[in-house]
Amino acid sequence: MIVLTKRQARQFMLLKHGLLGTHRFTGKQGALDFIRQAGCIQFDPIDICGKNPEITLQSRVKNFAKGMLRELLYEDRALFDYPDKQLSIIPIEYWMNFERLRAEARVMLKRHPEIEEHIEIVRKYIEANGAVNSDDFTLEGKTSWWSAINWSSGGKLSRSVLEQMYSSGDLIIHHKKGARRYYDLAEKHIPSDILHAPDPLPDDFDYVKWLVLRRIGAVGLLWNRSSGAFINIWYLTSDIRKKVFDTLISEEEVITISVEGLKDKAYCRKEDIALIEEVLEEPQPDTTRCELIAPLDPIMWDRKLIKAIFDYEYTWEIYTPAIKRRYGAYVLPLLSGDRFIGRVEAICKRESTTLEVKNIWYEDDVKRTKKLDSSIDDCIKRFALFNNCSTVQRN
Repeated sequence: MIVLTKRQARQFMLLKHGLLGTHRFTGKQGALDFIRQAGCIQFDPIDICGKNPEITLQSRVKNFAKGMLRELLYEDRALFDYPDKQLSIIPIEYWMNFERLRAEARVMLKRHPEIEEHIEIVRKYIEANGAVNSDDFTLEGKTSWWSAINWSSGGKLSRSVLEQMYSSGDLIIHHKKGARRYYDLAEKHIPSDILHAPDPLPDDFDYVKWLVLRRIGAVGLLWNRSSGAFINIWYLTSDIRKKVFDTLISEEEVITISVEGLKDKAYCRKEDIALIEEVLEEPQPDTTRCELIAPLDPIMWDRKLIKAIFDYEYTWEIYTPAIKRRYGAYVLPLLSGDRFIGRVEAICKRESTTLEVKNIWYEDDVKRTKKLDSSIDDCIKRFALFNNCSTVQRN
């Protein structure tokens, strides 16, 4: 067992994420490298000042531009959209690991003959016309249907058929226009050796173990308790979770970490031991690098853990009634060095190419200095550039 102070635990997590000190990730390749390290990044279509995966990458990847993620997804096909930690962006090399979800979707299809009878019609339409949206063609009839990958559908039959074919792996998202998805045949864009590879995890327990290990790697440290980081892992009861952790420990896939002040042990992947040793040998210098962190960033997946290690409490208030919000609807955590020092509400006004900073709320114990203010200003200017804004408006 390795024993860490809270500060050492913070520094390890931030080093792993490329959020402390000099940048570990640069440019489009850096964006791909980080997503491969995390296993997936969570997608959300809301775009107040960039979409969640874009904000996630801009905080870590030097010189990141939104077009890089679009190229990796829809030109290079190095990534694909599919549910993992909710709807996510996943490296293409993990396509075969999600075969059990696609197989479940094919089983569910048998319960909906009104969808099944239109599959071949839609396939031929796409073969003739290329990538389509559900508004591009009309199918007579309606359906009430639940997808195997956790969203509901109903009403418009063309949409239900497309989403079913996407759930089953017959289609992929070819591109998006805003939040609108355009689908094309998977076989046109995914290499055959990947598309038709057998499921490497045919056993349910091995599948759950693989997912848990990925989530530990995505966050950096995780504990064996109920966690937002484990959302959407099927079959993960508390008993199975205990068995998974016991197995990962016995197989030496994870290292046990004791963090001062935490009752529960935490765990990191064995491959991260070098970063742990780096922190233990010499505390990382505080360069006062500031970054704005996405609401659904992997490092924020377990907010109780963030509260325990960083002494920082964060709630995404997008779905909180306005009258009950403490801050704002789309507020981003503000990181400085190895601490979360506050939160920022920023809105991108695209018509005037202005980033409006509506408010910055600082934690009670933050001491404002010229150096800190300068670092925050630099962070906001970079964030404006990331959003293609030429000016910053501070309220």
